[in-house]
Amino acid sequence: MASLERRPLADNVLRYTFAGISCSTGSFVTNPVDVTKVRMQIDGELKLQKGDLKGAYQQRYYKGILRGMVSIARDEGMKGLFKGLTPALIREATYSSIRVGSYEPIKRLLGATDPANTPFYKKIMAGATAGAIGSIVVVPTDLIRVRFQAEGKLEIGQHARYQGFWQALTDIAKTEGLRGLYRGTSPTVQRAMIVTATQVPCYDHAKHTILNHRWMSEGSALHITSAMMAGFMVAVTSSPMDVIKTRIMNQQIKGVSKSELRYKSTLDCLVKTLRSEGFNGLYKGFIPNWMRLGPHTIISFFLFEFLRKEAGLSPL
Repeated sequence: MASLERRPLADNVLRYTFAGISCSTGSFVTNPVDVTKVRMQIDGELKLQKGDLKGAYQQRYYKGILRGMVSIARDEGMKGLFKGLTPALIREATYSSIRVGSYEPIKRLLGATDPANTPFYKKIMAGATAGAIGSIVVVPTDLIRVRFQAEGKLEIGQHARYQGFWQALTDIAKTEGLRGLYRGTSPTVQRAMIVTATQVPCYDHAKHTILNHRWMSEGSALHITSAMMAGFMVAVTSSPMDVIKTRIMNQQIKGVSKSELRYKSTLDCLVKTLRSEGFNGLYKGFIPNWMRLGPHTIISFFLFEFLRKEAGLSPL
């Protein structure tokens, strides 16, 4: 009887654990694409384009996802493609454990008791809430990850911005204070709400729509198909906020007065980007963002469903 009483708790522990393992695996595999995405997002930052999109593209250093990855590997070696991996994995182990693991409990709190016939708006609300909760916890690791990944090839005599994860953490805390570690919290939380309100509900809704119409049955093919749909949708909805978050987190802080900061807020970054680079500026790095979120979503949900099945948990 005692074991039965402990089962809901054990199920919840497994759900959070499997979410962290699955998303960390996806993050490891897609880190090279993530590095390239960050570089493309800050390449030609705030340079006035005046409608000359072709000329602006030709002036960029990272010209596309594949050429960008080749440039990074050539300039910095293969390790350059795995910059920021440590904070990325720490981030996923906490952030994704919370956002993916909390999705179902929050959905049930909203009155969603039938997974096959839950209104889409309840799924979106559950995803947004889970994303917000998870992201607040991991802003410092996300900040460090972005700064590592944004640093390109070092010139002779130039030193790396940080020597490692812990050195970066202590240096930012000393020079920028606790507020420095939480720089970019607003766009980070907003992006996490958009990502989780798109990714998890779209996977959930696509999967159950397919099942309800009997187009496919529960299994790997269904999980991959649903994840592909969710991966594309999350790339479309999250790219603008991802660009803003990257730029705010990467901006120079040391030795810069508050009045001289390049970006004062999320809105300030949005307006300046639109004025200088147009609407296209908000979708810089979209292809690598999609190429990261697509495989990341597929790997994460495929592994998440597999681990749940092996542990005897019901599918998402």
